[in-house]
Amino acid sequence: MNPTHTPTDSHPPEAPRRGATAQPLAGLRVVEFTHMVMGPTCGMVLADMGADVIKVEPIDGDRTRHLLGAGAGFFPMFNRNKQSIAIDLHHPEGAAVARRLAASADVVLENFKPGTMKKYGLDYAALSQVNARLIYVSHKGFLPGPYEHRTALDEVVQMMGGLAYMTGRPGDPLRAGSSVNDIMGGMFGAIGALGALIQRGITGKGQEVQSALYENNVFLVGQHMMQYAITGRPASPMPDRISAWAVYDVFTVKDGEQIFLAAVSDAQWATFCTALGFSDLLAEPGLATNNQRVQARPTLMPVLRERLASRSAAELSSLFEQAGLPFAPIRRPEELYDDEHLLATGGLADITLPDGERAGQTAKTTLFPFTMAGQRLGVRLQPPRKGEHTATVLAGLGYDAEEIAALRAMVAVA
Repeated sequence: MNPTHTPTDSHPPEAPRRGATAQPLAGLRVVEFTHMVMGPTCGMVLADMGADVIKVEPIDGDRTRHLLGAGAGFFPMFNRNKQSIAIDLHHPEGAAVARRLAASADVVLENFKPGTMKKYGLDYAALSQVNARLIYVSHKGFLPGPYEHRTALDEVVQMMGGLAYMTGRPGDPLRAGSSVNDIMGGMFGAIGALGALIQRGITGKGQEVQSALYENNVFLVGQHMMQYAITGRPASPMPDRISAWAVYDVFTVKDGEQIFLAAVSDAQWATFCTALGFSDLLAEPGLATNNQRVQARPTLMPVLRERLASRSAAELSSLFEQAGLPFAPIRRPEELYDDEHLLATGGLADITLPDGERAGQTAKTTLFPFTMAGQRLGVRLQPPRKGEHTATVLAGLGYDAEEIAALRAMVAVA
């Protein structure tokens, strides 16, 4: 496994590049005043579908370019297919450039604290006076209401929104293992933008779209809220839940390996027992139906764990694949770089890292999990260097070389 490499390194041939023609948003201009994950995800969705996305960064660059640890992959992951212009919004001339750029947009994205964009004349009320067709997508911690003034993070809303409670063991709330609300919040922002674009095609008018971390999180746990509404019983945390299916669990098998195995119907239970040679369990009347097996889990699961402990994960994977039963080896994220399915289907694509010690090296990134016209949406533009397209973007707005030089000299842009 070699997740990063220099362009001169030898490496296996990739699946054919796809997505070159699947660009339904080609010609759409998006100006993105975003940082971290939520707003950039929205911009990436639109960019991958062909929109011309211009990312506005501070003079010293987006903070995620230089994060460590869990944040090290944020910028290259969520900023492909975009151009970068660096503007100092605090500088009057810089703010004027930003307003001129925003006025040229079909869609403006932002994810700053409430009131921030208004300070620079970049809020929807101001920009829509100049361009009534503008679609303005705000990404916030909370939709307008009692909590809107609070500072939100993915972990904050997971804790207060029930997701951490459902993910951890009882008494040990645990955030989900990905920035689920940031990423989904950005996706919902993009969905709202697409809906607004369709409506603009009918009415000729734009609108403001708002997406929020907290409300996204509440949507995620809505199934557990509905469970309570229907049954009157609170949902237990997932590690302690009463499963709807008898066999639906992680098993520790030979050499300490782990594998997830499931049989979620009576037909699958029969196949499960046949494939594994458990004819005695199949003949047991008290295990005939799924609900009976769920009630019998306290005695059934220890028996299954004991019988499966001597089988290897590879053997069980082969048996379950042949039988058409659900199974999954337990893998780490870095192991997915060698996943034969992702490699064969073009689910990973090369990007060039723009920052840090590995700047200039290539790494494989994940593409969106859908196709359009049979094509994956690929990488057209590498994650940009800070201000890489400043001169080009300004020239497109009508600034001449002398004006651009003057803006750079006063550090209004970079």
